[in-house]
Amino acid sequence: MKYFKNLLDFYIESSLHVALAVYALIRITFLKLNIPYNENVAYFGFFGTIVGYNFVKYDDLARVKKVKLNAMFKAIIALSFVSFLGALYFFLQLKTKTKFVGFIALGLTILYTLPFFPKKSNLRNWSGVKIYLVAIVWVAVTVFLPVLNGNYSFDNLVLLKSIQRFLFVFVLMLIFEIIDLQVDAKNLQTIPQQIGIKKTKALAYFLLLLFLALDFLKENATQKHILATFLIAALISGFTWFANSKRNSYYTSFWVESVPIIWLLVLLFL
Repeated sequence: MKYFKNLLDFYIESSLHVALAVYALIRITFLKLNIPYNENVAYFGFFGTIVGYNFVKYDDLARVKKVKLNAMFKAIIALSFVSFLGALYFFLQLKTKTKFVGFIALGLTILYTLPFFPKKSNLRNWSGVKIYLVAIVWVAVTVFLPVLNGNYSFDNLVLLKSIQRFLFVFVLMLIFEIIDLQVDAKNLQTIPQQIGIKKTKALAYFLLLLFLALDFLKENATQKHILATFLIAALISGFTWFANSKRNSYYTSFWVESVPIIWLLVLLFL
């Protein structure tokens, strides 16, 4: 059991799980917009997520706090290095316009971690900014990259898909903020800190209704896609309902982050 827990912790802490979630959302974009699957985009998103998230999570520990390297941390560094090589390889296979969006996502990730000006705070510590920044980067990587690289025109369908994906990530982030309410610094001014847990959950339910309603505005929406969206909205509603600051970290870092993977599986099996 201890071995399984250590393996699960490494899977989560190394960002493999969140990278798989990003990969799943990229696949969903291919499926929903009928764009031919492109492994360069999908694998760039996967490996790039590992590098980006590990940089965000461990930069402060490695650069500022100078923590002692244990076995797991060394394994995460090795995985991040291999993932960097993988992300670089698949990045070079992308079309020029797709690379541009990739650069923007990378720039936002760097600014999220490192201060833009010396002795100034990074974007992560700007009051109320974190949740919007994360949602925008996820939209860029999971929607814009597949669309651009597939030469798909930016029509109303892509706009609706982008808004829907933003709402999807935003609501998942609200659950994270509810769980982290007791540990988040007050200066972050997260939404639960500003309006409380009850109103945050009400906001999440409202946004999920919009998330579901957007499917009915799409010209190519099928019953399968609408059913899948409904099931995912119901699942997220459940996670929102049971979310509280007493939940352990697995509630969000594993179960909530599994939602994109479940969404892809639902689409594939329906």
